[in-house]
Amino acid sequence: MPWGNGTGTGSRAEREEPGEKPLFSAGTYELLALLVATIGVLGLCNNLLVLVLYYKFKRLRTPTNLFLVNISLSDLLVSVFGVSFTFMSCLRSRWVWDAAGCVWDGFSNSLFGIVSIMTLTALAYERYIRVVHAKVIDFSWSWRAITYIWLYSLAWTGAPLLGWNRYTLEIHGLGCSVDWKSKDPNDASFVLLFFLGCLVAPVGIMAYCYGHILYAVRMLHCVEDFQTFQVIKLLKYEKKVAKMCFLMISTFLICWMPYAVVSLLITYGYSNLVTPTVAIIPSFFAKSSTAYNPVIYIFMSRKFRRCLLQLVCFRLMRFQRAMKEPPATGNDKPIRPIVMSQKAGDRPKKKVTFSSSSIIFIITSDDTEQIDDNSKQNGTKGNAIQVKPL
Repeated sequence: MPWGNGTGTGSRAEREEPGEKPLFSAGTYELLALLVATIGVLGLCNNLLVLVLYYKFKRLRTPTNLFLVNISLSDLLVSVFGVSFTFMSCLRSRWVWDAAGCVWDGFSNSLFGIVSIMTLTALAYERYIRVVHAKVIDFSWSWRAITYIWLYSLAWTGAPLLGWNRYTLEIHGLGCSVDWKSKDPNDASFVLLFFLGCLVAPVGIMAYCYGHILYAVRMLHCVEDFQTFQVIKLLKYEKKVAKMCFLMISTFLICWMPYAVVSLLITYGYSNLVTPTVAIIPSFFAKSSTAYNPVIYIFMSRKFRRCLLQLVCFRLMRFQRAMKEPPATGNDKPIRPIVMSQKAGDRPKKKVTFSSSSIIFIITSDDTEQIDDNSKQNGTKGNAIQVKPL
C-alpha cells in the first residue's frame, strides 16, 4: 500500500501487513475497543444533548454559547469520524483501512482538534473583552470568529494534503496523524510551525486573557463605591462564566498535553522512549476530551441545568400522559363541530361537538333565561356542558 515516502511513521505503516504480529495482546485490544467505544458514545450523546438544548431554548442562544455550540459540533464530529476508525482497528487488532482512510483519519482528528482549541481561545478573548473592557459581543462578532476559526484550522490541516508534511500511521498502529518523525527539513518546518500556531500561541493568548480577567475582578472587589447590588450580581455572573471557561480550557490542555509531549519526543529524536503502549495512552486520553466539555456546561451553567431539567420533565409528562390515555380505536373519528340554529327569537344558538369519548355543548346564552331585547344588548353568555356517554 502506498503510505508515503518511507520516512517517519510512514515506513511503519508500510510494514503493517495483515499477517504481522499484533502490537498488543488480544485482551488489550478488547479493552481498547471498549474504551474507545465508551468515549465515542459519551461524546456523541453529550454533545448532541448540548446542540438540542441550544436549539430548543431561546434563552440559551447567546453569543457566548455560540462558541460552546461550535466546540460541541467539532467534538460530535470527532466522536463520529475520529473514533469509528480506531474502534474498527481495535476489533481487528490492526489498522484495517487503506491509505485514503489513514489520510482522512489524520486530517479529521487534526481539524476538529484545532477547531476546539481555537474556539476556546476565542472564548477566552470574548470573556476578556466583556470583563476587562466592558464591551458587549454580538452574534455577528461570534459568527465571524467561528468562520475564521474553521478557515484557520483548514489551512493548517490542508497543508499536509498539498505536500507540506503528510498523514501517516502512528506508532501504536490504531490511528493516523502528522508525520512527527520525518527528518526532512520541509516536514520538520511544518511540525515546528504547527506547534507554534496551534498550541503555543493559543495557550499564550488564553493565559494572557484570563490573567487580566482575574486582575480586573480583584480590582473591582477592592472598589467600595461600586459595591451595589447590580454590580455584585454582575460580578458573580461573570466570575461564574469565567470559571466555567477556565475549567474547560484546563481540561482540554490536560487531555492534550501528554499527546503533545509524546509527539515532541518523536520529533526531536527520542522515539526510542515512545513504545506503542506509551503512545496509545495519550492518544486515547486526548480523544476522551470530547466527552468532558458538555458535562462542564451542564454542571457549571445554571441556564443549561434548568433547560435540561425542563426538557426531561416535559418528556416525562408526555410519556405519563400517553400511558394514561386510552388506546385509540379504529372507530374514532376527528372532532367535527356542528352549529345548530333556528330562526331568530326561537332558541339560543348552540354549538355541539361530537367525539368518541364525550359530547360537548357550547351554548351561546343561558337556556334557562328568555332572550329579550335587553339581554341582546347586554351580550350573550357562554356556557359549556360536557356529557360523557355511558
